[in-house]
Amino acid sequence: MGRILLLEPKYKNKYPPMGLMKLATYYRDRGNDVRFFKGNLKEFAASLLCEEYLLEVCDSTQAKYSSQLFQFIKTGKYAPIDAIPGFRESDNESLLKLYRKKFTDEQFPQFDVICVTTLFTFYWGETVNTINYAKKFLKKRGKILVGGIAASLIPDKIYEETGVKPNIGLLNEQGVLDSDSEVIIDELPLDYSILEEIDYKYPASNAYFAYMTRGCTNRCAFCAVPRLEPHYCNYISLKPQLEKADAMFGAQKDLLLMDNNVFASERFDEIIDEIKACGFGREATYTPPSEYEIAINNLRAKKKERRNDRAYTKKMIELYDRISERLPEKEQAEFYLARENANLLYAIYAKRESILEFDAIARPLYEKYFKRGTRARYIDFNQGVDARLVTDEKMRKLSEINIRPLRIAFDHYSMKDTYINAVKLAAKYSIKNLSNYLLYNYEDKPEDLYERMKLNIELCEELSVTIYSFPMKYHPIDDPDYFNNRDYIGVQWNRKFIRAIQAVLNATKGKIGRGKTFFDEAFGCDVDEFRKILWMPESMIIYRYKYDKIKREQYYKLKGKEVHYEDECDQTNEWWQKFNSLTDEQSATLKVIVAKNRFTEEDCNTDDLAILEVLEYYKLKRD
Repeated sequence: MGRILLLEPKYKNKYPPMGLMKLATYYRDRGNDVRFFKGNLKEFAASLLCEEYLLEVCDSTQAKYSSQLFQFIKTGKYAPIDAIPGFRESDNESLLKLYRKKFTDEQFPQFDVICVTTLFTFYWGETVNTINYAKKFLKKRGKILVGGIAASLIPDKIYEETGVKPNIGLLNEQGVLDSDSEVIIDELPLDYSILEEIDYKYPASNAYFAYMTRGCTNRCAFCAVPRLEPHYCNYISLKPQLEKADAMFGAQKDLLLMDNNVFASERFDEIIDEIKACGFGREATYTPPSEYEIAINNLRAKKKERRNDRAYTKKMIELYDRISERLPEKEQAEFYLARENANLLYAIYAKRESILEFDAIARPLYEKYFKRGTRARYIDFNQGVDARLVTDEKMRKLSEINIRPLRIAFDHYSMKDTYINAVKLAAKYSIKNLSNYLLYNYEDKPEDLYERMKLNIELCEELSVTIYSFPMKYHPIDDPDYFNNRDYIGVQWNRKFIRAIQAVLNATKGKIGRGKTFFDEAFGCDVDEFRKILWMPESMIIYRYKYDKIKREQYYKLKGKEVHYEDECDQTNEWWQKFNSLTDEQSATLKVIVAKNRFTEEDCNTDDLAILEVLEYYKLKRD
């Protein structure tokens, strides 16, 4: 039996790594010990060594001090272990020092295969560091596999930085990793249990993740899908994927389909009918399964059928902790003692057999304090649908499932009429919750982004629907200067305009919902006001009412409150008056400086006093 380590770099992301979840299934089916980690690899190394130390000393009382033991292995500082009663006088101190030395000498626990997933290319630094550091966990004759989005898009650059040749594209052929395997990894069910192994919580959770089509029939110049999934696949059956997930990990609430262009499928009606058959028809509801039952059943299963003892042991200890939080004080103490006697206070020492015996005590308490109510369940074609392929019949068919939100692509303003038609058809069939990503910083002008955002606001008012817009900044993936960062500026944009959009979106948490009044305040009531906001000093964008006397008075009058900020503070209007009073030549010079969005003395290099006076407003601190 080999040891397999699945790694995701510690960047923040919304969705769990589907590729690694399929690899977990693949390697477990081959009889391997599979482990998943996301986070700081140095801390992972210290935690593994701490586990090995605790298992070697075989003293369950030390488990309660695992945090202090971990800190000593990681830092070498004695303060943490000085807090452990009698530890410095015991024989265990010298053993712990050996594990500290293993850490400093980078003699980490070893794995036969390490799989590292990659995401966006602008996570370059974190991705490369993860791959290179992962080598320290690899056995001498082991192999390291790198795959995913960035690995498929820029494999040569990853090889240059790491010496590892990535796997490009999908694992959709037999024997792609092992010559003796006839399994197609990309068609395997996801192993949801690995998500229980880590502390990181993905914002998108309690959902099935799947595909019913692959690829896209379009070849948009700004899109990476044709390179990641070059061949369009019309249909992948959903029901077997969900049945396997239900049997192993329990039913999930929602369904997130990651298809890139489902409307292009010739089997679209069949896809919708299968989604309905899987329990996601109109007005679908769901009663969540018992987390306790899922975990205990996985631990109770026969050895060949058990998926992940490590994850479900950890899960059971967490559930015991949650039970304890709800118990009255006296019962809490009794429950703690019972766990202590069974060595079930800490996952490191918890034994499967003890958990199964403890079921008689824990199950009644869980069932008493954790009730499960019926909830609505939704489906989301997360990558969006193509407005150009929308028809009355397709939208009617789509309305048969509980879709929320319906994401309709609106990548450029020239699609306005097509997009409006798609939204109106959605409203016609009572699909009221919509969303889209608005690509900007590509070949568009800033005004084009404004018009798309404003159009969504108007459609919300006209059709009584809700549309959430998510402006998404374009980044090239092939340009050697920009593939590994977020610094690219489109030909129609500049750094100040980009920052102005981001400043507004910070206040709206990255999205724009319905509400004309709020939109007018945030982005301007017309294109001219929008342009003004683009050039506005950042502090004045973020603290709109603090610096603008007129808006401040309007706001507090609307709220029926007294004005809080200094009544005479009107720097926004002062700035705008001076900004507009410059000559055409002065204005051109000023805009060249402001466009760079850097306001040091060196960057504001001009002798023109009028320009310098305007530039002072840009130096206002956000504080």
